[in-house]
Amino acid sequence: MQISDIRNPNERNKLILAGALGLVAVVFLWWTFFGFGSSSTKVTPRAAGQPTPSGPRRTTPAPAQTAAELPAATLSEMQVVNSDYPVVVVPEARRNIFAYYEPPPKVVEAPSVPAPTPTPTPPVLLASISPGNVYAGTGNFTLEVSGDKFSPQLRVVIDNNEFPTRYINPQQLSAPIPASVIQTSGTRQVMVRSADGKLYSNTTTLSIAEPPKPNYSYIGIIGKQRFVGDTAILLDKGNKDTLNVQRGDLIGGKFRVLSISEKEVVVIDNNLKIKHTLAMTSQGDRGNPLQRPTPRVESEDDEP
Repeated sequence: MQISDIRNPNERNKLILAGALGLVAVVFLWWTFFGFGSSSTKVTPRAAGQPTPSGPRRTTPAPAQTAAELPAATLSEMQVVNSDYPVVVVPEARRNIFAYYEPPPKVVEAPSVPAPTPTPTPPVLLASISPGNVYAGTGNFTLEVSGDKFSPQLRVVIDNNEFPTRYINPQQLSAPIPASVIQTSGTRQVMVRSADGKLYSNTTTLSIAEPPKPNYSYIGIIGKQRFVGDTAILLDKGNKDTLNVQRGDLIGGKFRVLSISEKEVVVIDNNLKIKHTLAMTSQGDRGNPLQRPTPRVESEDDEP
């Protein structure tokens, strides 16, 4: 490479010109990319027919302005922005992890029930019966029936069993009832009706109660030979007193002694004529000596 001779005036002029051109180029590049403090953007004119570059256009950002460079009108419009707003904290919605969707139950239409047909009024009226209450175990009795529109064709019916009936008048009938109908306690349905069923009455109730029972226990006997003049020892369950009774005695003003044996004592209700049996119990083995069974003894005048 040939080295220029700076002592030669021509060479020295060339070097000066080249340095000036380089400086001009540097100034032009600075003006293009950075500018010289002006807010307007310089647009370099292009020659006609010069193609526009297809890449993204790069815009030179404007330099930041100081407070001294801003106009007075702009400074008056500027204000401090308050960013100290309260932060609203919304809690997370609670949910039940065990809850789950249940489909609504299916509506089942209830079956339509037809309206009941009203019961026709019986053509015969049964107003009352006498007696309306009896004790179970009593004997035969006569049932008196009162009402209206009675006729000789009507019969007294108890639990669907007909009984011979006597016609007295259109308001009264009577029928003998055997003791077998009232052997047990409870209720019986009573009505009157004809044999063909065309005439019938409403129903009423005959109540059968348990008869009163003796409140005594048979705990011992004082016997003699051939059970003549035996004496039974009874215990009153109410007051725990002991009674010595013989045949024909009336106990408590209600029960009469019929028979006495080593196994039982038979008494009868003096009013209802119902028999009751008191079996020998072992209750006399404890407590008062008077309550213990007494063994049979022979008469003093009996010889061995």
